[in-house]
Amino acid sequence: MQKIKVAITHGDINGVGYEVILKTFSNPEMLGLCTPVIYGSPKVAIYHRNAIGLQENFNVVNSAKDARDNQINLVNCFGEEEIKIEFGKATPEGGKAAYVSLETALKDIAAGFVDVLVTAPINKNTIQRDGFHFPGHTEYIEQKLGKGQKALMILMNESIRVALVTTHVPVAKIAQSITQPLLEEKLQILNQSLKRDFSIDNPRIAVLSLNPHCGDDGLIGEEEKTIINPVVENCFKQGIRCFGPYAADGFFGSGNYKHFDAILAMYHDQGLAPFKALAMDDGVNYTAGLPVVRTSPAHGTAYDIAGKNEANEASFRQAVYTAIDVFRNRAKYDEAYGNPLRKQYYEKRDDSDKLKLDQVTEDDI
Repeated sequence: MQKIKVAITHGDINGVGYEVILKTFSNPEMLGLCTPVIYGSPKVAIYHRNAIGLQENFNVVNSAKDARDNQINLVNCFGEEEIKIEFGKATPEGGKAAYVSLETALKDIAAGFVDVLVTAPINKNTIQRDGFHFPGHTEYIEQKLGKGQKALMILMNESIRVALVTTHVPVAKIAQSITQPLLEEKLQILNQSLKRDFSIDNPRIAVLSLNPHCGDDGLIGEEEKTIINPVVENCFKQGIRCFGPYAADGFFGSGNYKHFDAILAMYHDQGLAPFKALAMDDGVNYTAGLPVVRTSPAHGTAYDIAGKNEANEASFRQAVYTAIDVFRNRAKYDEAYGNPLRKQYYEKRDDSDKLKLDQVTEDDI
């Protein structure tokens, strides 16, 4: 079997992207697990490598089709172009380099030259330009490669998964953004992802409230009564094992999250603040719901420690592991459920042991 090809964008070149990438693949066991394909600049990669004192070499290629197993491959997206690196600074050059890397990787994903995508952190402000007017990776990848499917952001590690109904939305607009159709859509995506991407046959999902104390029966908010409760009840009737809403303030501190396979939070900080308190070092951002498998580390550019050899690569390494696991789980799931068998049974009037196959209607199943 061929190794899984992992497309890796270098993110903001003034942050810790290259550092966590290089530290991850300095372990030779990682090269035995997959074939990394970094989308970036050889000159920038060497600059970062020297800054943190590593010795890893790159197999520089013009296309992912030329990537070699057991080597750190680097697709040169910039030719001989000089790119100015300023550790710890948000610059237009850094934003442009992040965009070019991402755009090139997405084209190769679409062409089937690589299997999964792992993105290093970007600066969401400096990357903005013609062709990219999005609040982050998730929305851009959904638009480029979603094929009409909707994305769901899941932050996860081995012990917890937190999904978000709304993502990069200003706090002032959160309540008006949460509707019954949106909440039901996110629950369905999460339920299917737990089954297909994580091989959980009968997942349990906790749904958090929007307002403090679940709205106190309408005293401090009506969304639980008018939106969240009806959706939870309706989805449960459809076979999704979802429960709640639960008041968000005590849900994590009490350890209640340990009883569920995933938690659906209403907005970004409601889910990510407790998640990062519990899983900052090895957390992974996974984009569920799309045809492409995409992960990233749960941290940002970390400008304050860029170039200082202080970045912890554990989150990025887990992002690579997660992308590989999801890719394999999807293949197994699709194989198992791609061609369901017709109903098989023994006819009572037949004394032989011959198995009878017959077409049946949906009502017979």
